[in-house]
Amino acid sequence: MTAAEGATRRAVEAVWRIESARLIGGLINRVRDLDLAEDLAQQALVAALETWPQTGIPDNPGAWLAATARNRGVDLLRRRQMQARKHEAIAAEAVGAPGPRVPDVEGALDDAVGDDLLRLVLIACNPVLGTEARVALTLRLLAGLSTPEIARAYLVPEATVAQRIVRAKRTLAEARVPFEVPRGADLSARLPSVLEVVYLIFNEGYAATSGADWMRTELCDVALRLGRILVGLVPDEAEAHGLVALMELHASRARARRGKDGAPVLLLDQDRGRWDRLLITRGLAALERAAALARPLGPYALQAAIVACHARAPTAAATDWTAIVALYDALAALTGSPVVELNRAVAIWRAFGPAEALELVDALADEPALRRYHLLPSVRGELLFELGRAAEARVAFERAAALTENLQQRALLEARAAACR
Repeated sequence: MTAAEGATRRAVEAVWRIESARLIGGLINRVRDLDLAEDLAQQALVAALETWPQTGIPDNPGAWLAATARNRGVDLLRRRQMQARKHEAIAAEAVGAPGPRVPDVEGALDDAVGDDLLRLVLIACNPVLGTEARVALTLRLLAGLSTPEIARAYLVPEATVAQRIVRAKRTLAEARVPFEVPRGADLSARLPSVLEVVYLIFNEGYAATSGADWMRTELCDVALRLGRILVGLVPDEAEAHGLVALMELHASRARARRGKDGAPVLLLDQDRGRWDRLLITRGLAALERAAALARPLGPYALQAAIVACHARAPTAAATDWTAIVALYDALAALTGSPVVELNRAVAIWRAFGPAEALELVDALADEPALRRYHLLPSVRGELLFELGRAAEARVAFERAAALTENLQQRALLEARAAACR
């Protein structure tokens, strides 16, 4: 492979990462078959890998992929319908009935599709599926996450996620679900699962669970776009605004989360002058809309309120940790989540000292959902180091480094362990 061919291949793969979800979403609406839509999209990708090295990358690569997939779909449906017409004609001739009506194949593949990304989320979040299956399928189709990445995001075994995806596809096919954007009560019924999925996608982009990259900003962009679309569809849903606020405020720190060498920079060490003030303004405005629609605040709005405390503080030292502890108290009572309890312990450390926080962290040691969660020993290491127990801190940091599959995160934790020697 020449250097030019290699560059073209990388460009094709980049276009695929950006366009595949929208492409599959549009195809599902047209062909009414999830597996077929995925297959046609993959055929378009193969065609791009074969064609673009010779012809160059088209001006609108997404449109090229969509047109190629559409043409493959037209050819396939024509072959299927030709076979069906032959069978019907033979049957009609046997009984003397009129021949079959010929459907408009190309017209069926030219229907208006609305927002294909949103369509794909809502199809995967159909109520015919269980909540966990909706999440796994949406992450797979929309974000292109691998089974291990989904498993890590949800802290469950990989085999469990793989089974959920296979069964979800089978259930959608057997139930013959309608492939359109629902409205009214049906949309409201799907909203909590959709919000959860969108936030998981954002989290995978904001703090990649595996690989060499600290962040996958394209996933953050997808999640933000979906969140903004959702608040347009359900403007009276406080939690939709709360989720958008949370994502906007987190995304505002993206530039400051990496140093010049690409290494991670943690929150309290970040240059706040690099925070995106426009995103902060948008996030705070979305939080205000959430608060105007619902009291008390829901889980996403509460998390946004916590991040807003950081966004409003001009320096790390000026952070109102007491207010953050109070918000985590409310969030923990609402969710019962061990991850929230771990984050609450960090806030208590900052507000009241490491000793009380360490007791809370040690109480979480037997939580099944946290046994493979690298941040539990990471936080414990920080608390032990603060208390002067460097040897124990080193063991905790080494344990955390062994649990993470993100290379940047691992390097950071290994450096913390080395500093404890």
